[in-house]
Amino acid sequence: MEYKELGSTQVKIPAIGMGTWEIGGGITPDYSSDEEGILALRKGIELGMTLIDTAEMYGKGHSEEVVAEAIKIFPRENIFIVTKVLPENLRFKDLINAAHGSLKRLRTNYIDLYLIHAPNPRIPIKETMEAMESLVNESLVRFIGVSNFNVYEMEEARKVLKNTDIVVNQVEYNLTYRKIERDILPYCIKNNITVMAYCPLGRGVLPKNQFLREIGLKYNKTAAQVALNWLIQKERVMAIPKSSKIKHVIENAQSTGWRLSIEDIEIIEKFFR
Repeated sequence: MEYKELGSTQVKIPAIGMGTWEIGGGITPDYSSDEEGILALRKGIELGMTLIDTAEMYGKGHSEEVVAEAIKIFPRENIFIVTKVLPENLRFKDLINAAHGSLKRLRTNYIDLYLIHAPNPRIPIKETMEAMESLVNESLVRFIGVSNFNVYEMEEARKVLKNTDIVVNQVEYNLTYRKIERDILPYCIKNNITVMAYCPLGRGVLPKNQFLREIGLKYNKTAAQVALNWLIQKERVMAIPKSSKIKHVIENAQSTGWRLSIEDIEIIEKFFR
């Protein structure tokens, strides 16, 4: 597994982590495939994908419970847990309560990285960030970040912080959706903020792409592995593909440890311009 620095913290995180959307349910809980999800997460951890991303929204919290069950056989300090607070819970007291709810479901006494799932213009960002910083001060959260924030929203959030900074912006980024390259990615590179790419496989489109399959033949890799490798060669970018299938978990893990050539990167970027 390759590692990247988290923001400017000197903490190293895997270049490929694991997302958990629909593991434990979508917007409602689903208990029917818990065992499959647990086995997939455990396999990923064994392969070095020790960063697991979840959210209080996923399965109305049940995803966090599945994560808790999956990681209980591993030393807690070896796992990097990311979870997210809902936009409607961004008032100071609501955010603190949400964090405690996540801690309880995750069966842990700290969250490695706590993210605002999306901005809420109806709630002052000052109130939200003061709550986030208080969680760090109380050692309930190690690091804080945001998700789906534009550059202006990141700047406004960072202005409020006194003793910490946001270390991550989790955004959609893949070969078919490169909008962040205009301003969000340059801003994050300049300010040492890690970009955590969700939907890195283009919502299932990229693994079926014939052009990427042909590129992959040169490296004995799949189209999905080419798409993920393209992402993680970017400065400050790591990816959180989701899979509940062990064969896909293994495939994702094998997206690291090799590099697309500069020439192939240019060809790929031209094709998906």
